[in-house]
Amino acid sequence: MAKLILSMDGLVLKEIPLTKERTTIGRKPHNDIQIDNLAVSGEHAVIVTILNDSFLEDLGSTNGTVVNGNPIKKHFLQNNDVVELGKYKLKFIGEAAAAGTGGGEKADFEKTMVLRPSQIKAAAEQIKTAGGGAQAAGLKAGDVITSIGGQPVESADALIAAVRSATPNGTTDVTFTRDGQSQTVSVTLGSASAN
Repeated sequence: MAKLILSMDGLVLKEIPLTKERTTIGRKPHNDIQIDNLAVSGEHAVIVTILNDSFLEDLGSTNGTVVNGNPIKKHFLQNNDVVELGKYKLKFIGEAAAAGTGGGEKADFEKTMVLRPSQIKAAAEQIKTAGGGAQAAGLKAGDVITSIGGQPVESADALIAAVRSATPNGTTDVTFTRDGQSQTVSVTLGSASAN
């Protein structure tokens, strides 16, 4: 199970396991992680955990949320990411690292993964509708996307997460395989329309 390590000025205050699908962070007492500091908004941010993936979203906080030194609105959390909220830091420890994989076991990325064509096709369709950048960059049906913005894409969920964590209308590199050849293109992802 993934967890967060809350610290301030290098002093670990507590460890928080991410046991819920939605974990709220803020100054008000009703939050799952309450940080009683004026630099932290009442409802500052939320971590949504789906299966083994966790996503951090700033809830329009006054002072913003910073991950690894970069301000974010939404971010796909990866092992050892450091979330900064004022003087406080939350270090994210991913599920595999928290479980402590032994030296004799292969890491997840080395194991064979079953990719269902329907999931990959649905995720690729989502990219196409995210502003047309994929088609403009030359991506075609049948291409297998292997990374977006340096984030490995090992499942349909990871593909969707990588697309959603990219900066809207910003340029990002997409690496894909076509006919057994790896290629990288720069893609401008649009922003989703409000429904």
